[in-house]
Amino acid sequence: MAGPTTPEPWKTPQKCLAIFALVFCCFVLVVLIFSSVDIWGDDEDSITEENCGTDCRIELVENIPGDFSFPKNGRAHLPLSVGLHTLLDQAKSSIEVVSPVWNLSPWVLEPIPSAAKQGQLLFQRLLSLKSRGVKLKIASGLTNSAELKTLAAHNAEVHFVNMTVFTRGGLHSSFWIVDRKHFYIGSADMDWRSLSKRKEVGVVVYNCSCLALDLHRVFSFYWQLHERDYIPSIWSKRVTALYGRHDALQLQLNATEATAYVSASPELFCSKDRTRDVDAIYEVIQSANTFVFISVTDYLPMVSRSFRGTSVTRYWSTIDEVIREAVVLRGVRVRLLISFWKKTHPLTFNFVTSLKSLCMQLHNCSLEVRFFSHKEQKDDMQHGLNHNKYMVTDNALYVGSHDWVGSDFAINAGVGLVLKMKHSLGDRNVSILERVKAAFERDWRSRYAKSLQANKDQQGKYRNLQQANIYMETKEENEWNNPLYL
Repeated sequence: MAGPTTPEPWKTPQKCLAIFALVFCCFVLVVLIFSSVDIWGDDEDSITEENCGTDCRIELVENIPGDFSFPKNGRAHLPLSVGLHTLLDQAKSSIEVVSPVWNLSPWVLEPIPSAAKQGQLLFQRLLSLKSRGVKLKIASGLTNSAELKTLAAHNAEVHFVNMTVFTRGGLHSSFWIVDRKHFYIGSADMDWRSLSKRKEVGVVVYNCSCLALDLHRVFSFYWQLHERDYIPSIWSKRVTALYGRHDALQLQLNATEATAYVSASPELFCSKDRTRDVDAIYEVIQSANTFVFISVTDYLPMVSRSFRGTSVTRYWSTIDEVIREAVVLRGVRVRLLISFWKKTHPLTFNFVTSLKSLCMQLHNCSLEVRFFSHKEQKDDMQHGLNHNKYMVTDNALYVGSHDWVGSDFAINAGVGLVLKMKHSLGDRNVSILERVKAAFERDWRSRYAKSLQANKDQQGKYRNLQQANIYMETKEENEWNNPLYL
């Protein structure tokens, strides 16, 4: 009589369970891969990396408040409002917008100031995009904006990025993308003050679909974070950077050979192959041969973090050190133009004093710092505030979203644009570098840019701006003015 039959090894319950688990894991992996590639990406129309355009035109755009007095000589740059309206005129199918502020029509101010006219006009044109068949998409960190609700009611798509759950920071990026071909990037917010009362700088780039497509991928990253409280571990191929500091886009800018790429911050928001903002700034300063001119609202190489109710502050050396290296070791001339306003941190003056001391008793060493101040800065209106966030060198331009404050780069979402020219400044007629350099030098030589020095009895002993006796010494007058108290 035959004994009991022994089951074949592969038919044991343990083996079957293992095979089922393996098949299930493979299925999950395939789902993740396809969701990261297709579901998580959106339609990029017919523009691809292979067929996009690189013969581009670029314009410097500025907003200069009407009560500013600058010399009439030199080239007039395109007003910011004109640049934005030109982009609206160009739009045929889509406009994608990111802005940290939406306050184009100041609802809470009665009567509405005449200075808000440009903001109201821009807002009305955004509302009318639906009638033209142009899709408006907005990524924002604002949860309770009356203007965004109004735009959404007029067929705009608005996605909310909850920065609090990611970094406890904010969405500070400011850019437009039109038809994946044209774009704006700069310091201006969607705020009526950016179009009238604040000094702003940016660039508008036309017919540059390769670079616009890469900036669109930053927008897509924000767009896909809508109602999410985590960043997926598998990147979508449609948010992966197309270009970076090691493989920049080759293009023509106003018939001049150049390279370009888009950077981002914080590091958590840098998708695969995306260059960090701080690395982009580092690279631009490091590659400068003769000069670096920087214009920012605030300069503070510090990072402050709160952890379990305790605030921790530390020195943030990344940018500060590369400036010191450029000045002392390579003999690069550095000029730093910082805004002087009610929110200027007291330690700014300590860091500036430290930078300026580098050139004491050193030949071929030049580091100058001036503070830009306008008499109309009062309350929280920021009238006359120099809100610029850019750097120009003899061979490159960086336009970004952040002030040069360590905490901004660490926790706030921002973008930057790096343009490097194949020919140094002066080799061609009027390049974008020359235009930005001229704008900087105009501000630098204006009566609003002044050297700040401390009273000798207080030097090095700042506790707050109310206690520091700050004197302003202009190059033109070369004499002490009255103490300035904030």
